[in-house]
Amino acid sequence: MTILGIGLDLVTISEFSEQLQRSGTTMVRESFTAGERRYCESKGTDPTRSYAARWAAKEAVLKAWASSRFARRPQIGDNPYPLIEVVNDAWGRPSIKLHGLAAEFLPRVKVHLSLTHDGDTAAAMVVLEDPGELADVGEGREANA
Repeated sequence: MTILGIGLDLVTISEFSEQLQRSGTTMVRESFTAGERRYCESKGTDPTRSYAARWAAKEAVLKAWASSRFARRPQIGDNPYPLIEVVNDAWGRPSIKLHGLAAEFLPRVKVHLSLTHDGDTAAAMVVLEDPGELADVGEGREANA
């Protein structure tokens, strides 16, 4: 197992809300998948907290990926955000699903995700892991042998 990168992002929910409410903005439609929009819109009268946490997750993935490339932003087009999707399992636990070029560039990478929001802040922490290297160690043998 090799850690490829770590990313952290914080979003001020009130500022993010202002951005989403700007006249003519297409941010939600262009940056979030249909599944993410359904999930966020199902969260009551103010879905902004859920959108902000998901935005933080997308940014954290890009930061972790960039750190794995020696701080060079991944070259996956002008709008990488719909390629990085936050999905929830049956228990509501979030995880990352990569699409398109993101999935092609990171085919074996496991993305660990933690999301939170409290007060006026949403945050996400991401660790990119390549599980491949230690998978070759035989059963019953120690890695140091």
